Amino acid sequence: MDERSSNAPHVVIELNDALRVTGWNRRAEQAFGVRAAEALGQPVAELVPVAGEPSAWSDALTADSDAPRLRRIARGEREVMFDAWWQLARDGDGRRTGATIYGFDVTAREAAAHRGQLERTILSTLLDTLDISAWALDRDGVFLFQDGKALRAAGLQPHQFVGASMFEVYAGESGHDEVRAALAGEARLGIQSETYGVHWMHWYIPVKDAQDVGLVGISLDVSDTKRNEAELRAKLDLIERQQEVIRELSTPIIEVWDGVITLPIVGLIDSVRTAEIMDNLLQTVGRTRARFAILDLTGVEVVDTGTASHLIGMIQAIRLLGAEGILTGIHPIIAQTIVSLGVDLTRVAVFAKLRDALYHCIGQLGRKRTVAPA
Repeated sequence: MDERSSNAPHVVIELNDALRVTGWNRRAEQAFGVRAAEALGQPVAELVPVAGEPSAWSDALTADSDAPRLRRIARGEREVMFDAWWQLARDGDGRRTGATIYGFDVTAREAAAHRGQLERTILSTLLDTLDISAWALDRDGVFLFQDGKALRAAGLQPHQFVGASMFEVYAGESGHDEVRAALAGEARLGIQSETYGVHWMHWYIPVKDAQDVGLVGISLDVSDTKRNEAELRAKLDLIERQQEVIRELSTPIIEVWDGVITLPIVGLIDSVRTAEIMDNLLQTVGRTRARFAILDLTGVEVVDTGTASHLIGMIQAIRLLGAEGILTGIHPIIAQTIVSLGVDLTRVAVFAKLRDALYHCIGQLGRKRTVAPA
């Protein structure tokens, strides 16, 4: 092997007519991990074994190769992707005396190509399966790429706007400031808009390491989510209205006598429900000009200290409106809660039963009417 071949920037392997190595340059040492002194005289099929093709190099003694051929060289656990071509060697009479193999170690190139193909497969699968649209802009906002299932569902063709400026295509739409901010290097995530009758959520991701790409965008069709959200909101509103009706039905205010109203309370009451009861009761007292308001707690077995405080406050508020608040049907546990608060009930009429409270109210009304003419 001459000096030029020995120092060539590509692999050079010289063979005799028995396909044994007679020349092995520096690049061959680097590509296959075998020193030239060890390679000389060895069969090329053992030094550069083509996976699955034991007699692959016999073609080198048949004819010159027309174009490089990619061959996978398996050396133990190490695999080399070798792009090779060869040329026959002849003597002065034209007889074949061997061959010279040339080539490059393209392992890194093939790995990168495989990764690129895998990424394209993943991207195309996502774009064809999910309700998204992926697109890319250059530094000036011109479309470089545009595709996705959601795009086609909106009535657009893949890459329909490639070569056109986004700011011109969507001149009448809002959100341009967000796109410009992303082109300037600031990501914008979760931007919502409505275009072509579709509700979108956008992610604008700036690209810093590419000269031709300024922005990658992902647009998700959230129309179904918006519709489900609206339906859920409508259901929640309906439930809230129903609960309000139930609360009103569960705490009816009844005018049992002229100037006497009663409020039978049933079930568990908390601070929120007590506040609603107070509001309804005070409005009814003011509207009916009632003289007595009876709070019947027969259907309530337990209240917390906060609720007990609200009940006492309710009695005081009724007194401020010129009426008298009366408590009936207090359970022992509720009585203990009220006592623990240290509330003075000496000025509050308390009766065991609703009948006793009504008798008291009617008696008070009759006495006042009797005294009135004098």
